[in-house]
Amino acid sequence: RILAAVHQPFDLLGKRTFVGVSMGAAMVPESGLDRGDLMRKADIALYRAKAEGRNRCCIFTPTMDESVRLRSELEAELRVALSQGGELKVHYQPEVEAGTERIVGLEALVRWHHPRRGIIQPDQFIPIAEETGLISALGEWVLAEACRVAAHWRGRDLFVAVNVSAVQFRSPALDTRFAAIAS
Repeated sequence: RILAAVHQPFDLLGKRTFVGVSMGAAMVPESGLDRGDLMRKADIALYRAKAEGRNRCCIFTPTMDESVRLRSELEAELRVALSQGGELKVHYQPEVEAGTERIVGLEALVRWHHPRRGIIQPDQFIPIAEETGLISALGEWVLAEACRVAAHWRGRDLFVAVNVSAVQFRSPALDTRFAAIAS
């Protein structure tokens, strides 16, 4: 068996065009015999190939299935954490003026204290939130928490910075929603 990624330029309607190929494969009998399950596993491998930089081929391994299962569980658990509250917390990291070392502001950072899994790092749950559309609700919750806390600091010369995902910028009326939260 030969698997190859192709990246060959050609002209299309007078413009130079590049085509890339990413492939996912599930091998028989190692990955099973059921056609539907093989297609699902090949699809998982395809997404891995794309995630690893495209123009490549990935062959399904059982660890890929475990990774998909874990991401699915974390998505469901993040939905619960957002709706019920209590597990997500905002921590504040000082922003320091260079030279004087005076604290001039605070950066609001979300942390997830999962009741069973312990602390889940942002690099594990933020991409899931971005891929599933939960990032808008999560980002707005962080902003609301930061504004609530910052209200207690009135009169102090501090700013509060809140990170906004690039995915959130694609959301319609983002400025209107943020203005409503901040007021």
